[in-house]
Amino acid sequence: QVQLVESGGGLVQPGGSLRLSCAASGSIFSINVMAWYRQAPGKQREFVARIHTRGPIVYADTVKGRFTISRDNAKNTVYLDMISLKPEDTAVYYCNAYLRRNAYTPVSDYWGQGTQVTVSS
Repeated sequence: QVQLVESGGGLVQPGGSLRLSCAASGSIFSINVMAWYRQAPGKQREFVARIHTRGPIVYADTVKGRFTISRDNAKNTVYLDMISLKPEDTAVYYCNAYLRRNAYTPVSDYWGQGTQVTVSS
């Protein structure tokens, strides 16, 4: 079994900051990509940022310059540092990982349960 567990969400005022964490645990051989997505009420889930084990970091235009994704490979953990938060950043934030459970299985897609971020005064 593989689990992705997010933490760090909460209520913050506009202009504030938050740090989200997502730890992957269980039977994991390697993680290729870790990413963050978000889903606002009444909207489709949208891409926020992703980080490859060896490769580029990619951000959605809406968060570029305000959000920073980073990764601790030793802990199988990905972080999302968010600054200058806006009310439109309010959403459930989901962690996503493409990983192998062992050397013989293909890369598979896993999701966390989500953590709520609310930006409001």
